[in-house]
Amino acid sequence: MATNRARVKSVEDSIRDTDEPGHRLKRHLSGLDLAVFGVGVIIGTGIFVLTGVVARDQSGPAVAISFVIAGVVCGLAALCYAEFASTVPVAGSAYTFSYATFGEFVAWIIGWDLVLELALGAATVAVGWSGYLNQLLGDLGVPLPTSIAGDEARFNIPAIVIVAVMTAVLVLGIKLSSRVTSVIVAIKVAIVLLVIAVGVFFVKAANYTPFVPPAQPPAADASGWDAPLVQTLFGFMPGTFGWGGVIAGASIVFFAFIGFDIVATAAEETKDPAKDMPRGIIGSLVICTALYVAVSLVVVGMQRYSELSAEAPLAEAFSSVGLPIFAGIISLGALAGLTSVVMILMLGQSRVLFAMSRDHLLPPAFAAVHPRYGTPYKITIVTGVFVAFLAAVVPLEELASLVNIGTLFAFVLVSIGVWVLRRTRPELPRTFRVPMVQVLPWVSAAACLWLMANLPGETWLRFVVWMALGIGLYFVYGRRRSRLAAGGSLDPATAGERETARNRATD
Repeated sequence: MATNRARVKSVEDSIRDTDEPGHRLKRHLSGLDLAVFGVGVIIGTGIFVLTGVVARDQSGPAVAISFVIAGVVCGLAALCYAEFASTVPVAGSAYTFSYATFGEFVAWIIGWDLVLELALGAATVAVGWSGYLNQLLGDLGVPLPTSIAGDEARFNIPAIVIVAVMTAVLVLGIKLSSRVTSVIVAIKVAIVLLVIAVGVFFVKAANYTPFVPPAQPPAADASGWDAPLVQTLFGFMPGTFGWGGVIAGASIVFFAFIGFDIVATAAEETKDPAKDMPRGIIGSLVICTALYVAVSLVVVGMQRYSELSAEAPLAEAFSSVGLPIFAGIISLGALAGLTSVVMILMLGQSRVLFAMSRDHLLPPAFAAVHPRYGTPYKITIVTGVFVAFLAAVVPLEELASLVNIGTLFAFVLVSIGVWVLRRTRPELPRTFRVPMVQVLPWVSAAACLWLMANLPGETWLRFVVWMALGIGLYFVYGRRRSRLAAGGSLDPATAGERETARNRATD
């Protein structure tokens, strides 16, 4: 018990570390900047693809309700992130929060887990960006050679290029990153609003009937490792359509919301994190939920849900009403959307690894901050190289679901962590508080666990293997070299005693 206590890093120590010379990040971001970051990473392929897939196969026209349900589940987790980020305004997000509540071992686990969400997610999106670019160039009559772009390419050159460019932007400063993101977000939100404004004139009321199609028995195609874990363990197979299909659809469109937690990784670079963090996290989620619901209602109103395309539902919906020119516009919006997603996922990954390096769980040299730009340039470059390598040579289709399970696992720990920190450190100043703290965090954790249980057994197996590798690395390197192991502050009381002793010595 004493050992575990010795490896909990106090909130005070985490905040104190942000003022260390050589590790101090520049505070440039406002609440609006954070909301733009959130919108920038949330609105990606989800709004352009998942709408059609879920409407056609799960929810029918009630896909809008699926988005609302998913938004509520994410909202519960967002409340927990908002309280943590305003209380512990330090880079690292779920990693830093876990260090202050569960201790170093769990913090390492969540930091290692976040690589699944952030680095792997950025690589996956970079490959998708390459595909959209090639599609857009193909529509213009100048497609790229298959040897450098596409699924058959040995090295995906466009994916490498976009990662390299975004890495350079991140190194040159957080303010430049926010400006680039603002421009990109303005473009893709304008295109989404254009889709809604034009599409609403082609909506047919008959396409909304029945709004919730009659329930159908589940397909028995999936078995073994391909089957959802809940089916393997309990024999429960989610159905299609009906209200069961609406809820099952929510578990799919949930992943269109992944990314709002990235806002919390920029807490240390925010001017007034106590106020701006909750605004940025919750504001971005509300904006994106509203856009998702509006787009889904327009799409299913333009084209019968059973006829929607799984690959490009928005473009096909406009083609079905005689407006094929919108296919190119939508591809441009998707390209802009994926550009900001790549950058912000890499921003989040570099800040998590920066915090781990500053705690010496990773080599401390990576925690160096550029004297001019005020960014963790070394770990940002390392992140860029790693993501570029994955995007260039690794087939990511089979691994993409790891992004989802990694994110949900982080949500579970953050949700429970809010409840734990309320009990262990009730005196901490909190500008934002989760309402009904005895209930909502546990509801959030349970909802995330349920969505995890709907992922295939194969994904769980890979997740366990990845976690086992991380645990091994911790005991080989991090446990012996961490700052707490080397005599860092243990808890608030110890930190206070050390400060008193230092003051006496000065006197």
